[in-house]
Amino acid sequence: MKVLMLSWEYPPKNVGGLAQHVYHLSKALAKHGVEVHVITVGGNDAIPYEDREGVKVHRISPYSLSSPDFRTWILHLNFSLLEYGVTLVNSLKNVDVLHAHDWLVAHAGRALKHSFQLPLVATIHATEYGRNNGLHNDNQRYISDVEWWLTYEAWRVIVCSSYMERELGGFFQLPEDKITVIPNGVNAEDFSTGLGPKRIKHSPPNGEKYIFFIGRLVREKGVQVLLDAAPKILGRFPEARFIVAGTGPYEEHLRARTRERGLEHRVYFAGYVNDQIRNRLFQQSKVAVFPSLYEPFGIVALEAMAAGTPVVVSDTGGLREIVEHGVDGLKCYVGSPDSLADNIMAVLGDPGLAERIKENGYEKAKNKYSWFAVAGKTLHIYEEVIRESGRADWHTDTWMASDPISAVYAKIKNLGRTGVFGQQVH
Repeated sequence: MKVLMLSWEYPPKNVGGLAQHVYHLSKALAKHGVEVHVITVGGNDAIPYEDREGVKVHRISPYSLSSPDFRTWILHLNFSLLEYGVTLVNSLKNVDVLHAHDWLVAHAGRALKHSFQLPLVATIHATEYGRNNGLHNDNQRYISDVEWWLTYEAWRVIVCSSYMERELGGFFQLPEDKITVIPNGVNAEDFSTGLGPKRIKHSPPNGEKYIFFIGRLVREKGVQVLLDAAPKILGRFPEARFIVAGTGPYEEHLRARTRERGLEHRVYFAGYVNDQIRNRLFQQSKVAVFPSLYEPFGIVALEAMAAGTPVVVSDTGGLREIVEHGVDGLKCYVGSPDSLADNIMAVLGDPGLAERIKENGYEKAKNKYSWFAVAGKTLHIYEEVIRESGRADWHTDTWMASDPISAVYAKIKNLGRTGVFGQQVH
């Protein structure tokens, strides 16, 4: 099987969790025998083409034109993706399926689909509506429209949690048989030194207790809730120290909030950290904290569990589905500094509880959420889509506009199979 993936980020370009998702999924698919090609953004001395661990990565650059805003830059990127993709598909022969990740590559994915009559699978990692708790301006409405458009054009839509399945089903009105839940994965060996959850060998100086967050610094990740919880935690555990790793547009606000609360000597902003430093911080920390306000999945919680670090998470989104409270982690009320502080202090103050959830979390990450298993489920979706699309008529919006009577007939004919007009008449 030949699969062509489109993603606006892929290592070494890491903006959020999407890059790591595509990286690990494509590698695991290659282990299943799939020939995987990824077209992504290049630049910054990244190799234009590489064949690494069975994944063929093609890095391109957007048009070298000035972009007045991010939306324009994304359109320039999609033009470049499309131009390269046309040449690549023609050279490969017999590409079986396209896989587009999020709205940022929707235009190129849709154009390649119709140009070559290839079935399109889309993974929606998050929605603009969910990230912003609603749509509040024209830019957000535009992005949401493109997200819906991508789900409409896709033969099948993959989401990472039941929470996201409900969100897309409710907000985009997607039929149930078009959405498939496949969780993210983790490679436990990437976080292990071979000693399992008991491997911590390096302790922080002066008996300090590290409370660790890692992730993109945006409002929905909830670091501000952790800062608001800090005084209560420090009142009982003055040796606690808060480490915030990551970058993002919310960083300056978080630094200002830290200064306002007089926490400059208790909170350390580490910026971007590489995998080695991340693993060391996981190993040295008493607890990893992810107080998200909105979280489609929460792969960082799995990574902490794989590293053998006790986790405290918000009871929301995918985090709610990953963590079983009191068994392999603790869950707090969303947006509540008091609840977050109480759960963190429960871990810091009860070594037996900390050890139990650490060991159980490690076993869950290692055995239930492997990337190889995730890739196997994704491969099954590809096979279903290829089989179903081989029996379908292919039509474009242009064809429907020029022949409205035939378009209506096609929709009626398809109604019994999809339940929604036109969901899979492409």
